[in-house]
Amino acid sequence: MTVGVCGLGLIGGSMAKAYKLSGHTVLGFDKDTATQGYASLAGIIDGELNEKNVSECDLIFIALYPQAAIKYLEGISPLLSKESVIIDLCGTKKQICRRGFDLADKYGFTFVGGHPMAGVQYSGIKYAKATLFKNAPMVLVPPICDDIAFLNKIKQMLSPAGFGKITVTDADSHDKMIAFTSQLAHIVSNSYVKSETAKGHKGFSAGSYKDMTRVAWLNENMWTELFLENKEPLLFEIDSIIKSLSEYRDAIANDDSELLKALLRDGRIAKKEIDG
Repeated sequence: MTVGVCGLGLIGGSMAKAYKLSGHTVLGFDKDTATQGYASLAGIIDGELNEKNVSECDLIFIALYPQAAIKYLEGISPLLSKESVIIDLCGTKKQICRRGFDLADKYGFTFVGGHPMAGVQYSGIKYAKATLFKNAPMVLVPPICDDIAFLNKIKQMLSPAGFGKITVTDADSHDKMIAFTSQLAHIVSNSYVKSETAKGHKGFSAGSYKDMTRVAWLNENMWTELFLENKEPLLFEIDSIIKSLSEYRDAIANDDSELLKALLRDGRIAKKEIDG
């Protein structure tokens, strides 16, 4: 295949590396000229993705922030081949999928929403690696969820990335779930590490601290856009955890050992039932 990648940061750069390693021709574009130059010199891409060759791509990944992804897709839509498959890699799906499906209907190409559930706390092409997605989950939001032949085609096109489980859902369901599994975790981690006590943690912390604070090291520009785009589902999750934390706080403040024990037991049982 000829594969295009717009946005050569951690996710886009890793996708480019994975497909290049698998023997495909990779064209890439990043608005940052230093990143573009590095990708070319390092052999991550075979050439620049541009308006002249975008129609030659069998598969295009858009690895940009949601609003930038929509703008880019609007710009290239009239230029695409009707055989092209476009997969965005944004962290939210409702807005990009609504626009993507409309444009695909108008111009005849195929658009599928995508969200690779992989990454590290650092950003940029220098952290990109061909194995980033190996055995990682991938969420797909296709225009039709029950077309088995179509889904098999998309899964085959994604095979060079090495994903493990692929989940198919709709945009609303994706955004509601991601508010809990990803966005809330980033907010909790980011707020947790702001405690004054954190400044003296060395020598007193191990796995629990590392697990809780890993994603506090985030890209504030990207996550601000993602949080605000997914406002209502995220507010629901924030309100839910505030309510739950208040129950623990009140039990401790009131020396209510029975209530505290019950809260802790309920959490342990919930974890066992959910994850085994």
